[in-house]
Formats: sequence, C-alpha cells, structure tokens
Amino acid sequence: MTRLEAIRGDITAQAVDAIVNAANEGLLPGGGVCGAIHRAAGPDLQTACHTVGGCATGDARITGGYQLPARHVIHAVGPVWRGGGTEESALLASCYRRSLELADEHHLHTIAFPAISTGVFGYPIEEATTIAVATVRHYTAKPTGVELVRFVCFSEADLAVYRAALDQAG
Repeated sequence: MTRLEAIRGDITAQAVDAIVNAANEGLLPGGGVCGAIHRAAGPDLQTACHTVGGCATGDARITGGYQLPARHVIHAVGPVWRGGGTEESALLASCYRRSLELADEHHLHTIAFPAISTGVFGYPIEEATTIAVATVRHYTAKPTGVELVRFVCFSEADLAVYRAALDQAG
C-alpha cells in the first residue's frame, strides 16, 4: 500500500527517488519551485531539459537529479488557472497521473510533489489540493511500485490544506 504524507519543507532537499518540478512547457528555469530546483540541481539539469525538449501542459518528462538529493526530477507542466472553464482540472490531474506513471516506468518507489500550478500559474490551493490528493489516491489504488508520495508544502497555510484533504480522503 502506498503511504501519502504532507510536510512543510524545501522540495530541493527531499531525499527521495524523484522530486516533481512544477515546470513550464519549455522546461526552462523559471521562478518559484522550478527556479529553485534548477539552481539546486546545477547546470546539468538545464542541459538535460534542453535535450528532452518541451513538454505539453498536462504531461511530464523525467531527467536525472544531478546535484539534488533526489536521483531524478520529473518535470510536470500544470495548467495556468483561467477560472476553471478551460479543462484546468483535467490537465492538473493529468500532471499527477503522468508523474506517477513515469515513476512506475522507471521503477521509482518514492516521489515528492510540490503544489503544482498554485504559484505563478494561479490555481486556487484548495481546488488544486483536492485534485492532487484524489488523483494520487486513485492511481495508487491499483498495484504500483510507488511506496511513498510526499506532498511538500512551502507554507504552513498550504500544509494545513493538504493535511485536511488527506484526512478527508481517509
């Protein structure tokens, strides 16, 4: 059975098989989580991202972790919030599902997610968290090699939302 947990912390410091980068379609260094991951991983991450090419919204790609404690980075491109009427929920769910599929394909057992799309992409934290937890629970209800999913929250307020969603989901 897969264990789900939420913690407050720095995603770049997580010693897991893979951390998930809240990426942009070009997989370029940006601000927020993406910029922090690129800075912590070092220049080889940007080179790897350039080699991989872009990534569509709702999809994910995997690279090495380079100077990070995590062995891999899964780059998931979440949707920009436009009010909820342009498939944002389906695209956000797809980010989480595709990240978990890549973890399984690469025989990874532990994965840490940030709150994808809730920063500069503007997705409301409560809605994004509900989608994240529901998607991860649905995916891990079937046989998977993923043993631990950690939601790493930047703030105490976000952590409270994640913990409430995990408690509510059982």
